Amino acid sequence: MNIEESLNKLFALHTFGVKLGLENIQKFLGKIGNPQKKLKTIHVAGSNGKGSTSSFIASILMQKGYKVGLYTSPHFVVFNERISINGKYISDDYIANFIDKHQLLIDKYELTFFEVTTALAFDYFAFFHVDYAIIETGLGGRLDATNVLNPLACVITSISLEHTAILGDKLEQIAFEKSEIIKSNSKTFIGLLPEEAIKVIEKKCLSVKSPLFCLEEYIIEKGDKIELYTEELEFDDWKVPIIGKHQKYNAALASLCVSKTFDIDDLSIITDGIKNVVKNTRLQGRYEIISERPKIILDSAHNPEGIGCLINQFKKEKNNYKTSSLLFGAMRDKNIDEMLELVKDSFTNIYFYEINYERAASAALLAERAKKRGVKFLTVSNLKEFIKEQLNGDKDSCLVVAGSMYLLGEVKSILPEIIS
Repeated sequence: MNIEESLNKLFALHTFGVKLGLENIQKFLGKIGNPQKKLKTIHVAGSNGKGSTSSFIASILMQKGYKVGLYTSPHFVVFNERISINGKYISDDYIANFIDKHQLLIDKYELTFFEVTTALAFDYFAFFHVDYAIIETGLGGRLDATNVLNPLACVITSISLEHTAILGDKLEQIAFEKSEIIKSNSKTFIGLLPEEAIKVIEKKCLSVKSPLFCLEEYIIEKGDKIELYTEELEFDDWKVPIIGKHQKYNAALASLCVSKTFDIDDLSIITDGIKNVVKNTRLQGRYEIISERPKIILDSAHNPEGIGCLINQFKKEKNNYKTSSLLFGAMRDKNIDEMLELVKDSFTNIYFYEINYERAASAALLAERAKKRGVKFLTVSNLKEFIKEQLNGDKDSCLVVAGSMYLLGEVKSILPEIIS
C-alpha cells in the first residue's frame, strides 16, 4: 500500500466523526503492544495555546539534547506535520506500513481518524525510542483518545467555552473534562485560568495527589513584558519569536513545566529553546507573516479567546496600513457569533470563505450570522485567485487570515503555486 492509498483510508475514517471514549483505542493499543506504556510523556490540553505550549516544551527539551517526539493537530498542508521527532516529520513509509499492517484491527474496532492517528504517533515514538514525547489532546481530555497515558506532567493552558455541545456549556464542565488528564504521580501545570476553572482543577489534583503549579504565582507582568521567577530560575529578559503577549504566557508556562519536571535550571537552555522554537519544531500559523508588502498574516485563532488575542495584537499595527482586510472561515460548531462581534469593527473589509472540510460552516451560515450582527462582508469563492489578487494589490494594505487552522492549511497549500 502506498502513502496515497494509506492516507485515503485514514481520511475516510472521518466518516465515523467524533466518538468520545477510550474503550476502542485501548483495545487496539493492547493488540499492537501498548506503545504508549513505553513512553515518558507530557500531556497538554487547553482551549487555546496547547499547540504552541507543546512546541515550546519540546524545543526546550531538544535544546537540552534530548530526542523528543511531538504530537499535535490538526496539520496545515500534509498529514505528516502532526507527528515529528526533533522537528523531522514522520515518513510516508512509516504511515503506509502502519495502516497496511493494522487495517483489519482498525476496521474491527471501528476506529476514528483521530484514534488511529494517536496510536500511530505512540507507535512511532516508541519504535524510535524517544527520550520524551509531548502529546497534545484533540478535544477535551477525559474521553480524548490521548487520555491513555500516565504522564510525567499534565499541562492545561487555557479554558474557555468551546465545543459546548460535547464538553458542556459552563466553564466548570469544560474544566472538568480537561482536568481528567491529570493523573497520580504526575505534576500539573496550569496557565491563567478563570477562578471557577481553577477550583475544579484544584479538586482533581487533591483527589489524585498531583502537585499543582499555577502560572500566575510565578510571573510578574510589566506592560507587554512578562517576568518568570521560580526557585530554580529568574527570567526577566527573554525573547519569544512568535508574536503576541499570549505567546509569552505560553512560553512561560512551558518553562515552568520544564524547570519543575526535569530540574533544568540552566537559563541558557530554556531561553535558547524558546528562541529556537520555530527552527526546532517547525511551529507555524501563529501570527505568521508570509508577505511583508502587502502584509499578509496567518493566525490560527479559531474561537473567541483566540480571536480576541489576535485583535489585541493587530490593533498595535492597524494604523500602519491604508486598508486592512480579514479572510474568515470557521467550523460550524464554534462560537461564530462572538467571533464576528470581535472582528466586525477591526477591519476595512471582511471576506468569508467556505472551508473545504466536512465540519466547516457554509458560506450561507456565515452570511446569516453576519447579517444578524450587522457585519458587512463579501464572499470568496475562488481562494487561489483571491490570495493572488491580495499579493498583487496595494503594497500598503494588510490581509489577516483567521478563524480556523483548516483555512490556514488551504491558503498554505496554494501559496507555492502563486508565489512560483
